[in-house]
Order: sequence, then structure tokens, then C-alpha cells
Amino acid sequence: MITNFDLFRWKKAGMINLGVNKLLKFFHKYDRKISLRQMGQVAQVKSIPNFIEQYKNQDVKKLRIDYKKFSSFSILDDLYPERLREIYNPPVLIFYQGNIDLLKNPKLAFVGSRLAGQSGIKAVQKIVTELNQSFTIVSGLAKGIDTASHLSAIKTKTPTIAVIGTGLDIFYPLENRKIQEYLAKNQLVLSEYSLGEKPLKYHFPERNRIIAGLSRGVVVVEAKLRSGSLITCERALEEGRDIFAIPGNIADGTSDGCNHLIQQGAKLVYQAQDILEEYLYN
Repeated sequence: MITNFDLFRWKKAGMINLGVNKLLKFFHKYDRKISLRQMGQVAQVKSIPNFIEQYKNQDVKKLRIDYKKFSSFSILDDLYPERLREIYNPPVLIFYQGNIDLLKNPKLAFVGSRLAGQSGIKAVQKIVTELNQSFTIVSGLAKGIDTASHLSAIKTKTPTIAVIGTGLDIFYPLENRKIQEYLAKNQLVLSEYSLGEKPLKYHFPERNRIIAGLSRGVVVVEAKLRSGSLITCERALEEGRDIFAIPGNIADGTSDGCNHLIQQGAKLVYQAQDILEEYLYN
């Protein structure tokens, strides 16, 4: 029987998330034991000798201590969100702090610029307030729109989930430490990264697929034409999620991404009713 700790060990030995998914599909189909070499072949690890060596040399006792530092759930568990399960390369293991029951709620993601202006922040505050707790707000705890989304949720007593791109013991950006600690105690913080993992550049696109995967729709605020927010929207569209865009100033380029999304068919939003009518009256 495969355990969540097995998933943790495989990843620590160098198997990427996609490889673990391939291996789980193999075991589901064939239900038989295979060697470490065969596991590496099925998972298509870059170097099978390195994987075998790292796995055999693991300090299992220390790994178990690190693994138990934070609560976790996996794609093998019943509580794993179905929307997330259906995306391409779903995270096999997620660590969390806070109220895991928030995963059961209908969720709406908010993404946008890290360099948000006052108009973008006020737009987030307006929409979150008008939603009147109809959705749990999901965002990435980055500067700008992410932070405004979480703070607006807290102010309006709306549940909120932060998906971060580091281990749960790392605070990035550092100025959001108090917010992250508050959410970890009173709301929910999720990460597919284990203890001590730093904010590496590639972590954030990976994090974005979780934000999109958890949510029914994605609200985009103050996004430039080339931005991580549009990458999140691409992932969301691939998974059949709704895209809502708040239009912005055409003169300074700060909302060119939002305006482009609207041009491409995203729903223009200037009040929460524009979102609610997509779900409450169909």
C-alpha cells in the first residue's frame, strides 16, 4: 500500500511531481511491486542511478520528522479537492496550516500585479465586499493584488486560502509574514513544497496551476500583457475555468492584460453581480 510518506520520499529522492503522477497511474493499473530502477523508468526520472542512490541514502528518521512538521494530504486521500484532481499534473502531496474544511467551499481566485496601484486595490476591495461571502477567496500571498485579496477577505469576514510557492516555514515576501501567520491560524495556507524550500522562480507558475485548479473561476485585476497572471489564466482556461477581468486604464499599460482577456472573451467585471450571475442564476 502506497502511503503519503512514500510520495514524500520519492520527491525527496529527485522524482518530480509529474513523474510521481505517472508512477501512481502505473500502480493503479497494475497493482504490483516493482524495483527502484523500474520506478525510475516509469516516472521517467532524469537519472535513474542518481534516483536510486539518493533514495537508498535517505535518512528516513530525519525525513519523517521533516514530513510531520506540517499536516498534509495527498491525491490518494478522499479530502483531496475534485477540481484540483482533474487538472494536468495535479500536486500529489500538499502541506497545509489552518482550517482544511475551507477546501469544501466554492472558491474564486484573484490574481494580478505585484505592483498594484490604488485603483486595482480598490477594485479588489469592492468586488470582494459585494460578493458577500459567496466564495472562499483564493490567491497567492504575493505583493499587490494577492495581498489586497486576502486582506479584503479578512476585513469582510470572508474565508480565504493562500497558496504559496515556498515551504510553509518560509515567508515570502518577508513583509507578508504577519498575514501568512494569521492565515495559518485562522484561514488556510497550502503549499506543495516541503520544509525549508525557498522561493525559486519556477515555483510560482507551479503554484499558479493550484490556484486555478482549486477555483471555479479566476478574477484578473491590473495585469500587464506579459505577466504571471495571464499564465494563471491560460492554465485556468485549459481546465475549463471561467475568466473574469476588471478593465483598466488604456494609457499606462498596467491593465493591458485584463483588456486583452476581455477582447478574447473573458467576462468584463465592474461589480460582483457580474460574477454571481454566472453561478447563481444558471
